[in-house]
Amino acid sequence: MDVNDSDRGAALMVDVLEDRYGLIVGMVEPVHMGTDTINRWVLTEDGRPLFVKEYRPTADLAAARRAWNMSEYCRAARIPVPRVWPDADGDLVTIAEGCAWAVTDEVPGRVATTAMTVPLAEHIGVVMGRMHRALAAYPLPQQVQHSRWRTAPVEDGVARCASVLAVALRHGHADLHQLRLDLEQRREDLFEHVHRLREQLPAKLVEQALHADLSRTNLIIRGDAVAGVIDFRGACAMPAWELGRAAFDPRTVANSPDWIACARAMIGSYLAENPSLPLVEVRACARIALLYMLFSFYGATTSEYNLPPAAEADLKQHWQERQTTIRLLLNHLDELDDAFSGLSTGGGGA
Repeated sequence: MDVNDSDRGAALMVDVLEDRYGLIVGMVEPVHMGTDTINRWVLTEDGRPLFVKEYRPTADLAAARRAWNMSEYCRAARIPVPRVWPDADGDLVTIAEGCAWAVTDEVPGRVATTAMTVPLAEHIGVVMGRMHRALAAYPLPQQVQHSRWRTAPVEDGVARCASVLAVALRHGHADLHQLRLDLEQRREDLFEHVHRLREQLPAKLVEQALHADLSRTNLIIRGDAVAGVIDFRGACAMPAWELGRAAFDPRTVANSPDWIACARAMIGSYLAENPSLPLVEVRACARIALLYMLFSFYGATTSEYNLPPAAEADLKQHWQERQTTIRLLLNHLDELDDAFSGLSTGGGGA
């Protein structure tokens, strides 16, 4: 395979796969995704498609190992998770040539770029419910998912509005006028809604081991089904938060007239698979998702991430879709309460 100077990492990977995994590479293609890893698709000489992650020097390798361990645990529980290849010493993350690497089977399918359908939402609920049920017995991870949405002072969110605007000014944001309007609306929403939304949550929420990043970008879809769950974060978090985050995916809420039907389908199928999560928490997941979005500013600015143009455009779209989703959730909470009032641990109507 011809390798030029700009592809030394791929050449190094070829050596690592042979030395540490006994795999002979036939073809390599870069995959432009991820911030903590350099990702490549590999086809071995015997026709096996693989996905290879090369960790950047700043990556937390202990956290990576814990995440891969959780991934394998879920695969053993028959969740659709790609196999992680152990290296010659049985390690899921190998150290070779001064770098860290992980190798998984490729999952045929795609990352969804459009709104969910109701059948897909239902299947995501099935997979998530089974995963949460399996992970309820998993040891609590050292890493804890932040819960600013539940505990941070409103003033922290307001201060973040100011810091985001400062970053935008420093980097020459393409549409400062619109961003100012967005941030003014966010300040208003933080002051007007956070206290009331928090009062309507259960006093105590279940916490357990979770994927902790089970968003649209980490689900491989084939047709209207989940073919693979990837990129575990592996943290202690609240199942109602992870459920709400998925059920009210901004790409769906902002773009589909069926977003409430999608949310109900996902939550109903989730309950059928994981009936142990208290109904009061399940019914609160819209408010949890809303609070989470109110305290998140990811995508408001993009230049600091040095993303490829397509990824930067997607992140900008995510910010606008999240802004739209906040408005829709605020305006439809009563309707959502009615839609979820009939949910039961049987997964359907009461």
